[in-house]
Amino acid sequence: MHADNWAQKAKSLGYRSRAVFKLIQIIEKIKQIKNPNLVLDIGAAPGGWSHYLANKFPRAEIFAIDILEMEEIKGVKFIHEDLRNIEQIDQLSHLKNNFNLVISDLAPNLTGISSIDEENIFELNLLTLKGAIRFLESNGIFIVKTFQNSNLKKFRKKMEKNLKIVKTAKPAASKKQSKEIYLYGIKSVSYKHLTLPTSDLV
Repeated sequence: MHADNWAQKAKSLGYRSRAVFKLIQIIEKIKQIKNPNLVLDIGAAPGGWSHYLANKFPRAEIFAIDILEMEEIKGVKFIHEDLRNIEQIDQLSHLKNNFNLVISDLAPNLTGISSIDEENIFELNLLTLKGAIRFLESNGIFIVKTFQNSNLKKFRKKMEKNLKIVKTAKPAASKKQSKEIYLYGIKSVSYKHLTLPTSDLV
């Protein structure tokens, strides 16, 4: 299906963006995501992923964080905050090691200068991974958007040191010409037993 068709389908179904179909297709591929009761959406605006999950899993408690404003979604607790401050957020501080699912469709504003864009993407990926590790429960699932570039292998290795069964997904709803891809993995142990120290993540 052409990208415009995905956008039209999203609009007809009342979704906020065509990105929701990327999440749907990733969830179908993973299969382990059944009935999460605690979900964290990092970089959530405009809210397509949170909106979909709130409808699919109405009993789940969903937290969405973004530095950008986001329209209210029923069943989603939005936190207007910078990802860099995620560990200091009062609403989340007592929920470390408790989330079943952490997702992120976050991407930086691109400058068009490859070297700068790749470093910005890598930095955001690491910050998101750090947040996921802090908040996921054992066997919790992490889904993150990244891009095919010179830092991809390095980022994947970071994930593999802290998560098990790290795999790649390229949803059909993603534009064919886009370099975006998704990685997902499962947290195998609690954070205090991780082999990778915090200093090595940032």
